[in-house]
Amino acid sequence: MHISEITHPNQLHGLSIRQLENIARQIREKHLETVATSGGHLGPGLGVVELTIALYQTLDLDRDKVIWDVGHQAYPHKMLTGRYHRFNTLRQKNGIAGYLKRCESKFDHFGAGHASTSISAGLGMALARDAKGENFKVVSIIGDGALTGGMALEAINHAGHLPDTNLMVVLNDNEMSISPNVGAISRYLNKVRLSDPIQFFSDNLEEQFKHLPFFGDSLSPEMHRFKEGMKRLAVSKVGAVIEELGFTYFGPIDGHNLEELMETFKHAHKVKGPVLVHVATTKGKGYEIAEQDKVGYHAQNPFNLATGKALPSSKPKPPKYSKVFAHTLTKLAENNSKIIGITAAMATGTGLNKLQEKLPQQYIDVGIAEQHAVTLAAGLACEGMIPVAAIYSTFLQRAYDQIIHDICIQKLPVFFCLDRAGIVGADGPTHQGLYDIAYLRCIPNMVIMAPKDEAELQQMVVTGINYQDGPIAMRYPRGNGIGVPLMEEGWEELPIGKAEILRHGDDILLLGYGSMVQTASQAAEILSEHGIQATVINARFVKPLDTDLIFPLAKSIGKVVTLEEGCLMGGFGSAVAEALLDNDILVSLKRFGIPDSLVDHAKPDESKADLGLTSPQIAEEILKTFFSKQLSPVNS
Repeated sequence: MHISEITHPNQLHGLSIRQLENIARQIREKHLETVATSGGHLGPGLGVVELTIALYQTLDLDRDKVIWDVGHQAYPHKMLTGRYHRFNTLRQKNGIAGYLKRCESKFDHFGAGHASTSISAGLGMALARDAKGENFKVVSIIGDGALTGGMALEAINHAGHLPDTNLMVVLNDNEMSISPNVGAISRYLNKVRLSDPIQFFSDNLEEQFKHLPFFGDSLSPEMHRFKEGMKRLAVSKVGAVIEELGFTYFGPIDGHNLEELMETFKHAHKVKGPVLVHVATTKGKGYEIAEQDKVGYHAQNPFNLATGKALPSSKPKPPKYSKVFAHTLTKLAENNSKIIGITAAMATGTGLNKLQEKLPQQYIDVGIAEQHAVTLAAGLACEGMIPVAAIYSTFLQRAYDQIIHDICIQKLPVFFCLDRAGIVGADGPTHQGLYDIAYLRCIPNMVIMAPKDEAELQQMVVTGINYQDGPIAMRYPRGNGIGVPLMEEGWEELPIGKAEILRHGDDILLLGYGSMVQTASQAAEILSEHGIQATVINARFVKPLDTDLIFPLAKSIGKVVTLEEGCLMGGFGSAVAEALLDNDILVSLKRFGIPDSLVDHAKPDESKADLGLTSPQIAEEILKTFFSKQLSPVNS
């Protein structure tokens, strides 16, 4: 059978091991071919091909539910659930999503982009099933990296307290998240991986005794106690913690042995109560280059399959914001031992791997544990250190209470560096960094800034390091800078709450924030071709706003436009509108940003065009709204 013939996972039922192995090979070929062409997550999906096939072969997917954690490990799942023929559209506009989406397939039972959610969601579904008197299996799949997240441990704690609730947890243990795993849980799992599978030992012991003379189909109480004692002895070496938490433990199982996987899953399905099946897999399995470089090939831009190397760019690009941030932070940390960089399992993504390489004693990776990262930073700040928490905008959402309760209320000097702020592209709604301006701006004692380019980012890193009056946050976008010269020395901090004028004009006032400052300047150029002269301000700070600069200009010009790459509700434009209204400055105001809707996966430029956020679109809207003019075709 060819995988293209599979439109429903139940078609795996009855297939031989050889047929299933052939399907596994076809999945890997399609996976590699697609990601090499258009980019995407590579290592996670390659590692769970056999796990997915074996699990689905033992379930009835018309009834049973599988919940995948994170979602980027679910590429084989997508191919086996009717999306093989569209898989080449992966992460492209109007194509297959890179993560799980309930609206995309009836087999995507729970949407997932952030880690550590699957056990909680699965337990909720299992409890609902029991409450309604229904009968189906629930399986939650979670990676060992995601197991470092507190939410996963909370869910395990709850599930283990429910001995009558049937729930299977499959632990996909590949020794990795994105970066190598850290912490005691990771060390423990590494020990487990080196141990022999144990669950079958105690269960098969019973089967062997049943075939001996005088024993028959049942064990005597003495032999039952002996069996349980042998089981505890075996479990003490590997799954003791899981068993003590109330789960029945199976494993570790070879995650690339279909026959062993299917036998284990079939056996585990029969066990009452919560069950954990520990599966040892190899991230990047089947593509040797990815197996050797698990960090580098977690996700890839388009690359050459034969060499594994990224396809060359048509022209040189400026350095990425994350690289400039890491370079600047490392240079400052070399001269200040109090600076401590903190990441939540995103060392390479944030660029902090550079700090780790140069100054390992000033670097901390807490695993997928953003809440802990923030309160850890608070503790460091209490003792006079300078904690720099480099966390993606979308992931810092997970530590919101810690930002308020542990940082802002106590007015502790923690420097938050929010990478991937704004539209991020192919990762879609779960990863868009669109809400940080709004969710941070409302908290007392927080200072918030965003650079217009990579050189100003350097200045803001200096500003954040030197600011000791409380917490301060800097947001910056994914991808490359705009190509301005970087500073190698003489970095100066910026005055808190002070903006700058980039261009003078008497007809309209354009207030840009962060990545939209360049767009504002480009829109001003287009407006000037139509006889409209704009003043352009780089706001730099959304809190505090530079009202000393903004108010007089707003009063004299009377027409104000705000531009931001974030949600309009509660964002930068809202801050300007509130400030003007509170001071009885009544002017015409137009805000450009993200409306109250989700931004789906697409290239960032495609999303911006759909949202009307390109400079020609903005110029055209300004002409129409304020001057009753239209943009000439040459500029549209």
